[in-house]
Amino acid sequence: MTALDLTPRVASSGPTTSDTLALVGRCLRRSTRQLDTLLLAVALPVMLLLMFVYVFGGAISAGMAHASYVDFVVPGIVLLTAGYGASSTAVDVANDITGGIMDRFRSMPIRSTGVVTGHVVASLARNALSTGLVIAVALLIGFDAGASFGGWVAALGLVALYVLAMTWIAVAIGISASGPEAASGFTFVILFVPYVSSAFVPVDSMPSVLESIARWNPVTPVADSVRALLLGHTPATSTVLAALAWCVGLLVVGRVSAGLLFRRAR
Repeated sequence: MTALDLTPRVASSGPTTSDTLALVGRCLRRSTRQLDTLLLAVALPVMLLLMFVYVFGGAISAGMAHASYVDFVVPGIVLLTAGYGASSTAVDVANDITGGIMDRFRSMPIRSTGVVTGHVVASLARNALSTGLVIAVALLIGFDAGASFGGWVAALGLVALYVLAMTWIAVAIGISASGPEAASGFTFVILFVPYVSSAFVPVDSMPSVLESIARWNPVTPVADSVRALLLGHTPATSTVLAALAWCVGLLVVGRVSAGLLFRRAR
């Protein structure tokens, strides 16, 4: 007879694909069950698009070089959508950290960090849905997208990289926050940043101090690159490089910070 193994099982620290996929599925199902949050994430960007185009567009577009304000503002709305998605992710992560579910995961023989990955994947899925809907509505109200297939791929790829960076920053905020309410408050900065950039108005139309801030704002090169690509133009190489550098830099900072904070929370 073989001896009975009484060694307690501990959470594995190695790669466990099936566990991670299960936790990803949990976060995706959770998104579909939170109908109010899901509807807000989908409907709010569309409402903002319509408000900027039809309420503010007439006044803002006066004196602008663009023939239609909708052509200018669509990339800004897409990037603003990422901020709202990140805010929701930070709150969900804070709920898991402070609500006790993370302690239960740590008591199981699974990789508990998979739940963080699950939140990131769920955020990407929600943002993909919101971005697709915003672009569809924009096309219906006159957005003149002249991008080639390669332009669309490049623009959406850059948007996805920006969303991923903002999501990991939000995950780090959610882990470090004392609760969901605090996480929601901290992400206000992520929501506010696009407004002081070229997302909604040209930076040269701002007062000198705000113009300087906007030119150094990471959203500005991303918005300018996405706008040029979607309209079928060739963005400046320096602008694209700045956009990629900001996105990759923020992604690394968010990912590393989330990992360190998660281990410290343990």
